[in-house]
Amino acid sequence: MTLNVDTSVNALREAMVAELRKLGAITSDRVADAMGAVPRHAFVPGEPLKEVYHPTRAIVTKRDASGSALSSLSEAHIQAAMLEQAQVEPGMRVLEVGSGGYNAALIGELVGASGHVTSVDIDPDIVLRAEQYLAAAGYKQIDVVQADAEHGAPANAPYDRIIVTAGAWDIPPAWSDQLTVGGRVVVPLRMRGLTRSVAFEDDGERLVSHGYRLCGFVPMQGTSAHTEQLIELDEGRVGLRVDGSRATDGNALRAALFGSRVERWSGVEVGGVEPVDDMDLWLATVADDFGLLTATAEAIDSGLVARSARMGAKAIFTDESFAYRAAARPVDTDGTRFEFGVIAHGPEADALAEEYIEQVRAWDRNHRGGPGARIEVFPATTSDDALPSGRVIDKQHTRVVISWPR
Repeated sequence: MTLNVDTSVNALREAMVAELRKLGAITSDRVADAMGAVPRHAFVPGEPLKEVYHPTRAIVTKRDASGSALSSLSEAHIQAAMLEQAQVEPGMRVLEVGSGGYNAALIGELVGASGHVTSVDIDPDIVLRAEQYLAAAGYKQIDVVQADAEHGAPANAPYDRIIVTAGAWDIPPAWSDQLTVGGRVVVPLRMRGLTRSVAFEDDGERLVSHGYRLCGFVPMQGTSAHTEQLIELDEGRVGLRVDGSRATDGNALRAALFGSRVERWSGVEVGGVEPVDDMDLWLATVADDFGLLTATAEAIDSGLVARSARMGAKAIFTDESFAYRAAARPVDTDGTRFEFGVIAHGPEADALAEEYIEQVRAWDRNHRGGPGARIEVFPATTSDDALPSGRVIDKQHTRVVISWPR
């Protein structure tokens, strides 16, 4: 028997919402109702419905000449989670940075007829598509604006909420200026190469985090675009990505890669589906020189680097040596528990491996299962003595401070 298309779509949407509840991405009835009401498939016509309504799959909607994604329909999982972080209420005015249509429609459901949604994007193709899809789906009250989001959307300001749906390296002053006092910004903020969706609240002088979660987004374009430094260790095959301008002797690190290596294991174990992404953020906070070691499948298969480098192994380094987290090894016969380890190269390999292992153990002792990091954002003009203690990350417009309460 062939299902009616509408029946099939409704069933897929209901199943997606139910799965998002199980995953913990949806925690409120209001977000569940919004995601159950908006026809997700209307914003990516022609795509297979099972892919569109899969809770943890993104669909790329535009690529550049090299094939890199410029725009996508983000995973329903992260969209739902960010809406929960934003705590959007009826009657609010909301700015969405990065358009596409679907997420703006979800926000439109949450603010209702008494609220207002502005969606801004720098790409005219994306703006036109969002306008067309929103109108076709019945969301004609949403303003879609073509502009560089570095400047926000002042015509409809102020906003009670700003929800950013592109990877941001910094928080432009316009976003804070256009936010109401006590308002909330939810932004996938890149800090030392790691991206977290952070819910910030404005207290009048700074932005203070009220929770964060792991996420991934295509990067911002325009004035807010930022490129990480790539230190080639084996051209085209292995590289160290560093979010900063530190001068590093690439030749010495290349020599280290092809030299002997050491391997150390921490005794720290993990099992089941316990999230450990806070361990990465901890390491990025405490290490002076931190980056992501990336490698091609060819380099991994050859044994040059461990398979952990495929997705970006978290690394610490000096001018001549580097250490990165190995793929966790099983410690039981069922393969349900794993131990964290480190691989290090270069003349300081032993010391770096021990330093890395000690930080893994410190996270395990002091912060595992804890409240997580506190992230505060201050204007770039803030003096050192006016900042709280913690890792300071200087950006163009802001100074970000990460600390770890116990």
